[in-house]
Amino acid sequence: MNSRTMSRFFHGLLALLALLLSGCALGPHYRAPDLELPAAWPPNDVLDVQERSVLDAGEDWRQWWVEFGDPDLDELVNRAVADNLDIRMQAARIQEARARLGFSTADQFPTVGFQADAVRQRASGAVTGVPHSQGTTVNLFTLAGVLNYEVDIWGRAAREREASEALLRESGFTHDAVRLSVITEVVATYFNLKAAQRELDITSEALNILEETYRLQTVRFRYGEIDELILRQAETELEATRALLPPRIGQLRRLEGALGVLTGLSPAELMAEREYDARDLTQIRNPELVPQVLPSELLLRRPDIRAAEASLQAASARIGIAQAQRLPRLNLAALLGANALEIDDLFGSSAQVWNLGIGAAGPLLDFGRNRARVETAQAQYLQTEAGYVATVNLAFNEVRDALVLHQSTMDQVEAVSRQLAIARRTEELANIRYRQGLIRFIEFLDAHRSRLAAEQNLNNALRDRLTATATLFKALGGGWG
Repeated sequence: MNSRTMSRFFHGLLALLALLLSGCALGPHYRAPDLELPAAWPPNDVLDVQERSVLDAGEDWRQWWVEFGDPDLDELVNRAVADNLDIRMQAARIQEARARLGFSTADQFPTVGFQADAVRQRASGAVTGVPHSQGTTVNLFTLAGVLNYEVDIWGRAAREREASEALLRESGFTHDAVRLSVITEVVATYFNLKAAQRELDITSEALNILEETYRLQTVRFRYGEIDELILRQAETELEATRALLPPRIGQLRRLEGALGVLTGLSPAELMAEREYDARDLTQIRNPELVPQVLPSELLLRRPDIRAAEASLQAASARIGIAQAQRLPRLNLAALLGANALEIDDLFGSSAQVWNLGIGAAGPLLDFGRNRARVETAQAQYLQTEAGYVATVNLAFNEVRDALVLHQSTMDQVEAVSRQLAIARRTEELANIRYRQGLIRFIEFLDAHRSRLAAEQNLNNALRDRLTATATLFKALGGGWG
């Protein structure tokens, strides 16, 4: 082949390659589903539009748990973010998705390799065409570079990369969603722990009062000032309150264990005793404002919604991959090197060898197998689309429920606070009147029980209000970005 012929061959090959590379990717181009979103949230105090400028201008809500003003809580959340096993597992999945993207990206480029052979062989004399030939024994040395490339004429490799990019985004958003869920669970468990500590303190305080009351009643019974019925009533109340201690201590220990698991403590650390400061729920600040988020912005703020949409994008790309598999694949191959009988001759000009080739391969009769692949990918897309819409619907319902819960717990704290003030005053008056002999002991016990119940109700209401605020932060996207 002379140089002019080779030049024409190369130019023709390049023109063909340019034509093939100009092909478009098969399959649908992703388009986000049309969703009917509300223009505004239902009327509420916490997302009052009048507060928007304050929220947007002066607050950074990415670390929203800091707004509760509790150093112990901040430390627990930081440890959970660093050591929680669910978060670490999702981080590893991001690494896996990134590696898969690298594989898909590399698949769009040629594969370049080398070939090196050293062979000693004897050629048969029967095939030389020379009568009575005994054959010959020769050495053959080869050194060459090899290039193989699948031309992405139907966009299969491009769709593979598109799907891998979407799955990488999904892994990242899923990591953020898991991180947000873990943080919210740590916050809620911590508030439950604080409530359990306070409940134990209330019970212990009540037990101390009843022990003193029983001691006084015993003295009065001994001197004949009261009958045995009153003494037994005091004793019954004392033992009933004492019986509350073991289950409340057990509840406290279980919450400590749950918090340890969430923060990634080792088995040895889980078995050890842990101490938290004496701060109770009344000393934990409840944020009065939360980030102002419009309904349309929720689609961009919630990591679970972003993850669901990324999964939908990957499902859309897989349709194109399945369609491309129904069509022939075009492969280019090239070799450039040297071939010689003696190793010293490999680098001479006469030893040079090269070849260029193009080949196609594809299905001819598969009895509907590839068509079924396309239909499967389309059905999977519809399933993923339904899952995406369901995730959006669930997210908006969570925001709605969180707003209702937040407002109701705020109102509940105010109501129970008034109840406790009245119960404390009632117990105080009942104690005075009982000591003056104006009421029976059972009436004093009723006032004491009412005050104790009001203390516990306020403790639970404070816990519920703080937990509802954390739930609202999570529902609005939690400042994960």
